[in-house]
Parts: sequence; structure tokens; C-alpha cells
Amino acid sequence: MERLQKVIAHSGIASRRKAEELIAEGKVKVNGKVVKELGTKVGPSDKVEVNEIPLDKEIPVYFLLYKPRGVISAVSDDKNRKVVTDFFPEVKERIYPVGRLDYDTSGLLILTNDGEFANSLMHPKHEVDKVYVAKVKGIPMREGLRKLEKGIMLEDGKTAPARTKLLSVDKSKQTAIVEITIHEGRNRQVRRMFEAIGHPVIKLKRERYGFLNLHGLSAGEARELTPHEVKMLRALANTGQKR
Repeated sequence: MERLQKVIAHSGIASRRKAEELIAEGKVKVNGKVVKELGTKVGPSDKVEVNEIPLDKEIPVYFLLYKPRGVISAVSDDKNRKVVTDFFPEVKERIYPVGRLDYDTSGLLILTNDGEFANSLMHPKHEVDKVYVAKVKGIPMREGLRKLEKGIMLEDGKTAPARTKLLSVDKSKQTAIVEITIHEGRNRQVRRMFEAIGHPVIKLKRERYGFLNLHGLSAGEARELTPHEVKMLRALANTGQKR
């Protein structure tokens, strides 16, 4: 289920703010009845009309993108920087990213026009694992990594327990490569976690999302998810993931 104003905005009829105005003005119907409640939620089977005109419903599409560094996880940017949807010039559907990766972070990102699917994946209670590989300054000691594994206090609260693995160290350059698995999606979370133990991130990449990985893709390349992968992601979001 998605908020009515979001459904209208995704249809391309109006911006989210304009959609809210249309609802408040009584110009929107759901299943033949005028709706003025901004919190109203609708599903795929609901018939939505704006000014007596039915919304055209797009066929759901699902993509996996290997996002390069220096790209915004959004559909537009007021500074005219490159955004993730720029990699899909042939796709007519109004796709958008599921969650986000920071501007300077590369890796696996899912894009879709299926709002219910996206919301279910992003809900923190579903605990979908996200695996990152970080190059950090300094060489973390076991004690520091254990703090991340137990959960560490950040300015927006304590993180959920993570899993970590020290992959390699470069003693001459005083850097290390660390794999970290989390299931939350806070803003710049992995970077802030490493900063909290005194090892700022130099480079960060999301290698896996649930069972999905980047095999066969180079930065900037994408592929459509298979129906089986979409089905498995739905099951993962609905049932949670054993950790």
C-alpha cells in the first residue's frame, strides 16, 4: 500500500505537493469516491481518478544497477549532477531507487516503479542484509571491530549488531579492507560507524543486497531482475532474513 499523493506523483500527473492540493480540493477519487484524507493509502487493485481521469498504471519493472561513485541516488538533482536514472535512457517507466547509496559510494542498487515492493524492502524490521567492502584509514584492531558487531552509539542512536571481516591490511600505507554486513539504512551509516572507531572510510562499495550480487556487471551497467529474483526478494521482505 502507498500514500495516495505518492501514487499520483509517480504517475507523472503532478508533483507530490500539487497532488496533496488536488486531494484537499476534492479532485481525487478512489474507487469512485472522493477522498480528501492525505494519509489515505491505496493498493494496486484500487482505481484512482484525478479530475475524473483514471491514472494509467505502469507495468512493474525491476532493475539492478552497479552504481558508480559520483552519482546521486535520485531521479533528479537541482545541481545537475548525474543521477541513477540517467543509466536507463531506454526505460519508459518512472523508476526510482530502493533506498540510496551515498554520492561517493559505489555498488548494488535496486530500482523499480513498484512502490509496495520498494517499501517492503526498505522497512527496517525485515532485516535484509547489505554487505559492504570498505577501505579504511589505519588498521582496525579486533576490539574496534567487536564494537561494530555489538552495535555502536551514533548521534541518531545505537546501531544494530553488524558482522565484520578483516579482509586485508597494508602496513606500509596504514590502510585496511574490511567487509561489514548491516541491515539498517541510516544516512551514511557505514561511514559513520567506522569514524566512530577511529578509522575513516577512504572508499566504500556495496557488494551484496540480500542474495543479489554484482557478478558480471561493471560500474554503470545494469540488468533487469528475473521474475524468480523478484519473487525471492518479496519473500525475503515478507519473512525477514535469518542472521
